[in-house]
Amino acid sequence: MPVEIKVDPGEVGFDAARLRRIDRHFAQYVEAGKLPGWLALVARGGKIAHLATHGMRDVESSAPVRPDTLFRIYSMTKPITSTAIMMLHEEGAFELTDPVSDFIPSFADLRVYTGGTARAPQTRPAGEEMRIWHLLTHTSGLTYAFHYLHPVDELYRRAGFEHGMAADLDLAACCDEWASLPLLFDPGTAWNYSVATDVLGRIVEVASGQTLDEFFRSRIFEPLGMTDTGFAVDRADADRLATLYVADPQGRARRHPRHDEAFAAAFELPKALSGGGGLFSSAHDYHRFTQMLLRRGELDGVRLLGSRTVDYMTRNHLPGGTDLENFALGAFSEVANAGKGFGLGFSVLEDPVAGKVPGSTGEFAWGGLASTVFWVDPAEDLTVLFLTQLMPSSTHPIRSQLHQLVYQALVD
Repeated sequence: MPVEIKVDPGEVGFDAARLRRIDRHFAQYVEAGKLPGWLALVARGGKIAHLATHGMRDVESSAPVRPDTLFRIYSMTKPITSTAIMMLHEEGAFELTDPVSDFIPSFADLRVYTGGTARAPQTRPAGEEMRIWHLLTHTSGLTYAFHYLHPVDELYRRAGFEHGMAADLDLAACCDEWASLPLLFDPGTAWNYSVATDVLGRIVEVASGQTLDEFFRSRIFEPLGMTDTGFAVDRADADRLATLYVADPQGRARRHPRHDEAFAAAFELPKALSGGGGLFSSAHDYHRFTQMLLRRGELDGVRLLGSRTVDYMTRNHLPGGTDLENFALGAFSEVANAGKGFGLGFSVLEDPVAGKVPGSTGEFAWGGLASTVFWVDPAEDLTVLFLTQLMPSSTHPIRSQLHQLVYQALVD
């Protein structure tokens, strides 16, 4: 379903000419070959004030990005999985302090890496049980194969997880495999981006008695009218699906070398449903999701979460109120994450001055591997969505620049 502008920008505090700076700036990325195409959506007060598309959803066939284009949202799946978990939490299915092993027995008796190599790792017993809140906050000690920073990352690659989920395993088997590998650290002692949200997806299945796709469809997507979102694309919508691109060494967009395989796979439900990165979606659908979050769990009379639950999810849960620059491992310890904490499924902006980009205290956000991003700013009654298909998301400073360009357009 397409989206459309719902209000004159001036009626909700925007300068229309300044909003168009977003379009001009990111059009330059397309003209320089750095992005194939993109969609930008800015809403305030629940109404879309700015919607723009530029470039191609498929460069080779000159098929343009349209408002109804379908995108791989990768890690923007994570906030949806976190929402599902907290819906079950509200029903009393578990406490956040419950051990993960209560739902996935293989997570008992975990071990932590202490030295050696991927071929001969040295480990010790974990000093703390992994709990559900560790998964929600990425303080579990799990990792991702694509980090290429630690011997445990290599162990994940050796186990078949280099390109996402292992090809021959379902979600339950993936979780058992991850549980058999050493942790980077004792749960709760550091922050590391990881498969934690995929493990949460399995807990959704065990706690609800539904497969993850069934829970998402019946409890989130259908109630919110998110008709384009799922783990597979309907073949009738093949011409709406954006092509996946990767950056070459100069930062230019090139068709993904595994494009044909990825395109064919898009129409089949995967064996392992990835709550950490497996969904396809559209601007219409993800806008609906962000509006539900902005309205503290409710949209158009449908309530998924209690207002206090959303407030709790979007607070900084890192120990002592620290930020990702000081508590995260790897790339997330860089200055770009100064002033940002982490809640239950979202980054949380605690100090815009430390972050060196305009924004509001309490803004929460996340992005995806193919350079997609969203944020919700309750203080400004604002949501922003940017969709494209370029891997990896670190190629260009799209997210910080988008912040600059959105906030300079607010003039009330």
